[in-house]
Amino acid sequence: MKTREIASGASSRPTTVGMVSLGCPKNLVDGEVMLGQLEQAGHRLVTDPGEADVIVVNTCAFIDQAKQESVDTILEMAREKEAGRAGRLVVTGCLAQRYDEELRKEIPEIDATLGTGQVRDVVRAVEGEATSLGEAGGAPPTWVYDHHAARVLSTPPWLAYVKISEGCDYTCSFCIIPTLRGRHRSRHVEDILAEARGLAERGAREIVLVAQDSTRFGLDHGIRDGLAYLLRRLGRIEGIRWIRVMYAYPQTLTDPILEVMASEEKVVKYVDIPLQHASEPVLRRMRRPTGRGNLLGMLERIRERVPGVVIRTTFIVGFPGETEKDFARLLEFVGAAQFDNVGVFTYSEEEGTSAHRLADDVPAEVKEARRDELMALQKEISLRRNRLRVGQRVEVLVEGTHPDTDLLLRGRSAGQAPEIDGQVIINDGTAEAGQFVTVEVTDAHPYDLVGRLV
Repeated sequence: MKTREIASGASSRPTTVGMVSLGCPKNLVDGEVMLGQLEQAGHRLVTDPGEADVIVVNTCAFIDQAKQESVDTILEMAREKEAGRAGRLVVTGCLAQRYDEELRKEIPEIDATLGTGQVRDVVRAVEGEATSLGEAGGAPPTWVYDHHAARVLSTPPWLAYVKISEGCDYTCSFCIIPTLRGRHRSRHVEDILAEARGLAERGAREIVLVAQDSTRFGLDHGIRDGLAYLLRRLGRIEGIRWIRVMYAYPQTLTDPILEVMASEEKVVKYVDIPLQHASEPVLRRMRRPTGRGNLLGMLERIRERVPGVVIRTTFIVGFPGETEKDFARLLEFVGAAQFDNVGVFTYSEEEGTSAHRLADDVPAEVKEARRDELMALQKEISLRRNRLRVGQRVEVLVEGTHPDTDLLLRGRSAGQAPEIDGQVIINDGTAEAGQFVTVEVTDAHPYDLVGRLV
């Protein structure tokens, strides 16, 4: 998933700043906070890098593809700096956190870098100080924003992401996030509520809660089932219609959390729970604390506790040592689980992870073939499940006209997360973007639903 925006600012020296923000919604929130600080400091935000005195690239480094996109974007903005108006290039985010020294050496056009814990230093970096990760003394990031931080939202006015915690305490062998983002640290409930109220006052109707591990929220503050408590409190805020939780972890998705999803009207019945695999030998090498038998039982428990729930997951294929038998178990599991939505990644070696020491012994072409086969299976499942919705009436958040024609509207149901799931295409009726409407489903595709306004 990619979010791309360019913004800017001015105070004493530069007059305009442009930002390109890449990666996940969690990174997007960091970018929005940086933009807010820049605007608050008097800088003028622009959308064209050709009009910027300073360009900021907020990078991602989660997998190889994301790293390559970040490097390509930095190089593109370096060329813009050389040929255009910009006199300064600042690189922030996960790639800078991970490869600060290498970036500065290989791309001399970079004037300053900021790691994931240095978001508050963006004004200094933009205004001419040669900031770098070295200033943090090599310590892991500890910063997390609060509701006092100014934010410039880059999402549509009816949608806002809220980061409820930062970092991760798990040691999954394939994941670099704890190194990039530090230990798990939750924000305080009252702080999150204050931010959500402010977002509602600004017009946000859907709040998406994001974190590396959302269901662990509050444990570091001694609060058991803190996410359940937070969701109930958020449900009392006027103006918010949907509250969505992303990135639930299997071990900490407790019954109290599921009970809130089932009983609170504003909390959408949507569970995003990355499982990564279903073969027990692979899960052990991944250092995931769940086995195949537990997973099917867990899914049954979720569906029992939350009738009508939509479940999304992600898997990694081609992990070191994954055999044909392991992959067959994964296919069998997906067939039995009947997920609504599935994302599949091919394994890529990540320096700094324990899996990096394992032989990457699954050929690239086998990884791609397994990914294609798994996605083909899920496409059949998704189509079958979507067809069951034909004739039903669903609430839809209208997001505007279809990119192919102004004669169609597009929106999302509560079971479709922004940017990653399908959409509802409305071919009969009119409504304004940001409006909630009732749609009768008349047709179904593997990822999208089609319907008419009721």
